[in-house]
Amino acid sequence: MEFLIKAGQLILSLSILVTLHELGHFVPARLFGTRVEKFFLFFDWKFALWKRKIGDTVFGIGWIPLGGYVKISGMIDESMDREQMAQAPQPWEFRAKPAWQRLIIMVGGVTVNLLLGMLIYIAVLFTWGRDYLPLEGAIYGLHPSSVMKEQGLADGDRILAVEGHAVRSIEELGKAILIDEARTLTIDRQGRTTDITLSTDVADRILDRNEKALFTPCVPFFVDSILPDGTAKDSELRKGDRLIAVNGTPTPWFAQFREAVGELKGRQATLGVLRGSDTLQLPVQVSDQGLIGVGNRPPEAYFTFAKERYSLLESVPAGIAYGWNTLGGYVSSLKLLFSASGVKQMGGFGSIGGLFSPTWDWQVFWNMTAFLSIILAFMNILPIPALDGGHVVFLLYEMVFRRTPNQKVLEVAQMVGMVLLLGLILFANGNDVVKWLTGRL
Repeated sequence: MEFLIKAGQLILSLSILVTLHELGHFVPARLFGTRVEKFFLFFDWKFALWKRKIGDTVFGIGWIPLGGYVKISGMIDESMDREQMAQAPQPWEFRAKPAWQRLIIMVGGVTVNLLLGMLIYIAVLFTWGRDYLPLEGAIYGLHPSSVMKEQGLADGDRILAVEGHAVRSIEELGKAILIDEARTLTIDRQGRTTDITLSTDVADRILDRNEKALFTPCVPFFVDSILPDGTAKDSELRKGDRLIAVNGTPTPWFAQFREAVGELKGRQATLGVLRGSDTLQLPVQVSDQGLIGVGNRPPEAYFTFAKERYSLLESVPAGIAYGWNTLGGYVSSLKLLFSASGVKQMGGFGSIGGLFSPTWDWQVFWNMTAFLSIILAFMNILPIPALDGGHVVFLLYEMVFRRTPNQKVLEVAQMVGMVLLLGLILFANGNDVVKWLTGRL
């Protein structure tokens, strides 16, 4: 069910983004009197799930959910319609229009995606605001990832400062280390302040381990619920018990307990339990998945979250700023791909779908859709043949040098670009398959 929910959100999100992107090409094309022969959501190789001709345009839905397209008359695109291009230009064709009009048509999709991302962020901030746990609000300290522990951090450490960076939250802390190359952390360890310097290759190590989060807040583990399908239902555990040890090893924090139990799949564990003033030793069977079916208290029971709320007027500049910061962060993160570890992290539809919530959460859905819209805008404007940015490069060449690029060059460039994009798609989704087979997706 979780897979279906995530897949449904991914398909809906991409359908919105692709449709509006192609509409960004369609509307200016029609305004300039250019004929649009097809407008398709998804690709219709061999056949379409649905199609209908309205005026000069066939609207439809294909069966290959890898994007969508508009086929504009007189334009060298993925259709590679050489027969049409061999004839004399017609007044309604793309190639017959002034270069400035063609440029507007080509950047229309990117413009729509960029503006859409910011508009969604504005709406999200106005509707839900923004909640986050301040770094100083992690009162029990932080639980570092395995790489961070190798760098010298320990459970319960509190981060006081990050050299050269103003960090407000745990998420910003991870970004500062992985993307902004922060390397010196000032920590409080049991009342003692010290500096920890991270290794220069820490980003490669993080990527190689595929660590999703560098830090999580330490929290105690008080039993709040016992699941009816978990193994703990057959034990003597009660709501309100605090779990403090596994097989004699202290696990004062939830993350430590989860890791210790996860190593005992299919075996029986003896749990140290604090019930009132009494310390008990209770046997519990661990499932084959490394779980016992017990829920902790919600985060709000342990922490005070910062809550930022915006009026309609306040949400506009805040949403625009958030959109630009998202774009800047994504562009900065691309440098991580230029390493063996970074290339392995490239993902396709499986990785993207995994970013959505396992339950249908509209706030998460719209945040993800805004993020993907901005990323789609950036990726499409890259100067790669077959992408909008590739067409823009040739149009700028024409406008500067006052001559049209050779049609054969355009056709070859389009073909090369399509091969590159297809190879990239296959590689990224192949990475997803490998991650799924190895349990890292």
